[in-house]
Amino acid sequence: MSFFSRMNPTLRGFLVIALIAVVVVVLQLQATLQALLILARIAFLLAIAFFVYLLWRERREEIGGWPVRARTVFYGAALLALGDLAAEWYGGAHGLQILAFLGVLAACFFAMWRVWRDQHTYS
Repeated sequence: MSFFSRMNPTLRGFLVIALIAVVVVVLQLQATLQALLILARIAFLLAIAFFVYLLWRERREEIGGWPVRARTVFYGAALLALGDLAAEWYGGAHGLQILAFLGVLAACFFAMWRVWRDQHTYS
């Protein structure tokens, strides 16, 4: 056991990954691995949604005091980003579609950041 404790941590990590890959291939667990990946993606999306909900719940009174145009842009950008993520998750993006997906996400986050910054600038 002392051999593994003295081993470089990066090498030890790669050996663990290689061992897991060998087990998956030898036992033909590709379908199981695919199902676990789908469950992990769903759990990740739910975790992101819950985090965003907690942030919104904490700040909803402040956002409610913004002008109608600012609220519309902020919530519209959030809904567009959610739709963009859902479309990518459902259909998948390939080639130039990945650039469009990232461009829409970047534009949504920029719009939300810009509205947030404008509402917090007191000059």
